[in-house]
Amino acid sequence: MPQIKTTTKHDCLLIVDMQNDFMPGGPLAVTGGDEIVPIINRMMCYFDCVVCTQDWHPPNHISFAATHPGYQPFESTQLAYGRQTLWPVHCVAGSEGAALHSSLDLRPINLIVRKGYRPSVDSYSAFYEADRVTATGLEGYLHTRQIRRVVCVGLATDYCVAFSALDARAAGFSVALVSEACRAIDLEGSLTEAMRNMNAAGIQQLSINAFA
Repeated sequence: MPQIKTTTKHDCLLIVDMQNDFMPGGPLAVTGGDEIVPIINRMMCYFDCVVCTQDWHPPNHISFAATHPGYQPFESTQLAYGRQTLWPVHCVAGSEGAALHSSLDLRPINLIVRKGYRPSVDSYSAFYEADRVTATGLEGYLHTRQIRRVVCVGLATDYCVAFSALDARAAGFSVALVSEACRAIDLEGSLTEAMRNMNAAGIQQLSINAFA
């Protein structure tokens, strides 16, 4: 993997959804999710711009299987904005499950972007909700900060990390993924598909050693 030893004021570290409900023991646990917290903490010191995302769902969110009678978690259904995977209830706004992991160092974080807070539309991406129209405002913030490259880490590689990375690339940013600082759900081949899509979009793969 390419090695870099420095970052610049034009780089942003995008930390995706490092929340309790995605950690081992949570209702939507990502295997090994807690293992990457120390890695991300070490990476933050290399960036002047650090942004973190946070799922922030109402109790009746449209992405929850419990909102759709007769459906079970990890099944899918067609909604107004497209096909939606239905998830266990997770990251309900204000709950302990929605809180960021207690060991994540919040001090270097400049901005927290909350997503998925509208009842009728999901949002995997840090940039756009699932309707692909409603922007979160992150793109404008990054342009204001004169950011040119977005380095993505967090949970889960094949969903919110990949969607965020692809949207950052579509917005014209250079984008890198540090796989060692991510973990995946890998639902029915979702990780392979996500990696294929990111590679096709020109998203660079970086090693954690680049930030040693």
